[in-house]
Amino acid sequence: MKIIAIGRNYAEHAKELNNPVPTSPVIFMKPDTALLKDNKPFYHPDFSEEVHHEIEVVLKISKEGKHISEKFAANYFEEIALGIDFTARDIQQRQKEKGLPWELAKAFDNSAPVSNFVPKTQFADLYNLNFNLDINGQSRQVGSTKDLIFSFEFIIAFVSRYITLKKGDLIFTGTPQGVAKVNIGDKLEGYLEGEKLLDFYIK
Repeated sequence: MKIIAIGRNYAEHAKELNNPVPTSPVIFMKPDTALLKDNKPFYHPDFSEEVHHEIEVVLKISKEGKHISEKFAANYFEEIALGIDFTARDIQQRQKEKGLPWELAKAFDNSAPVSNFVPKTQFADLYNLNFNLDINGQSRQVGSTKDLIFSFEFIIAFVSRYITLKKGDLIFTGTPQGVAKVNIGDKLEGYLEGEKLLDFYIK
């Protein structure tokens, strides 16, 4: 199982970090050791002073494919979830300034909490999904898949040109604006169409 993540897939998030809005998907990866399941607590790493939350809709690949056509890409995922792409923003900034890869900032242990998955057939329109992240009862991030720059199908087709997708792979599809620092003691709650899927603490 691998975790593939899409950066800057919501225009307002790209702008809030002073990044250009991309003309093709920005791809990075996390190892399987980044996965954090079952709403277990996230232990804040000691190597960063600025770990940011980034809530995202996550796709689970349901069968192997490569060079997948966009028009058939919807057949390659059956379930979706919510995830958090935890990012050590201070480390990421240093890496970017040096022109170095982001892995130290993105791929560390437990940096990819993922909720339980739900069937995509549960939703009438995958491109009108509302999702949000509350921290300590206060709204932090609010997004809708209608604002995606690159669709789920386009992402699957694009990634599969370069990387074979296998059953069980996860694709984080990008975060809306509102990313910010988390602190020890914070309670994070993530909602998809009003249903709470994420509910865990920072320790």
